Amino acid sequence: MKRELAPYQLIERSILKKYRKELWNPFVAAVQRYELLAPGDRVAVCISGGKDSMLLAKLMQLLQRVSETPFELTFLVMDPGYQPRNRQQIERNASLLHIPITVFETDVFDVANRQEKSPCYLCARMRRGYLYSRAKELGCNKIALGHHLDDVIETTLLGMFYGSQLQAMIPKLHSRNFEGMELIRPLYCVREPAIVAWQQYNGLAFLQCACRFTEGLSDESAVDSKRQEIKLLLRRLHETNPDVERNLFRSLHAVCLDTFPGYKSRGQAHSFLEDYDRAQDTPPEKGEETAN
Repeated sequence: MKRELAPYQLIERSILKKYRKELWNPFVAAVQRYELLAPGDRVAVCISGGKDSMLLAKLMQLLQRVSETPFELTFLVMDPGYQPRNRQQIERNASLLHIPITVFETDVFDVANRQEKSPCYLCARMRRGYLYSRAKELGCNKIALGHHLDDVIETTLLGMFYGSQLQAMIPKLHSRNFEGMELIRPLYCVREPAIVAWQQYNGLAFLQCACRFTEGLSDESAVDSKRQEIKLLLRRLHETNPDVERNLFRSLHAVCLDTFPGYKSRGQAHSFLEDYDRAQDTPPEKGEETAN
């Protein structure tokens, strides 16, 4: 008699079977390509309760079972001041997915929401600091966040359109404030539509936004953000160019500094004039040839 699978096993199967190409393969590819894990790592997988972090937790759990690289996991949930219903939803989903979470409480929402200017910025900085601190206390040397490919290209375009800078989001980085700690982004090559499809296929309901600040805004105001504008722009471009997201992502791996009038490296600003005369004997870039 065929054994009936538990709900969490069916969810795991959907990752490894139905969505293997869209979820599992790009996840593993990112871990390998960017060398996100090393033997003996102790990783705190940070769970906010949304679809991205919940999927990340499940993927890391599955990887630990089959990886030849030994590493340990802690599934860390910071409660910044959630409403009880939101806290309960996170706990229910973790139980459903068989993810053993460690929860700790903070007053991030209360502190950030007392700020008249940039409460979201302060909230993000405080949350990151608390996560680093607690992860280090638990003996972890890395924290894993659920940023995916769409986050990467949207953040890049936001910086260009509204911040006057060409700046990307890299797959991993060392913490400046917590010695020995590193942040990794294992979903770096995973598309958001694939995550949404997986969620809907399994009938899962994750937190959308549990922020206390946006609870006081109208629905239209809550979604009227610059990031939403970028999402809509990319959606329109995708209609005529289905490869637009992939092309943007690949371009981040093929930046030609020789064609930029200026750039920053390790916090220092540089100009093309620094090497201009020395570069006169190098072959011309595409499009530089002078027409007769």
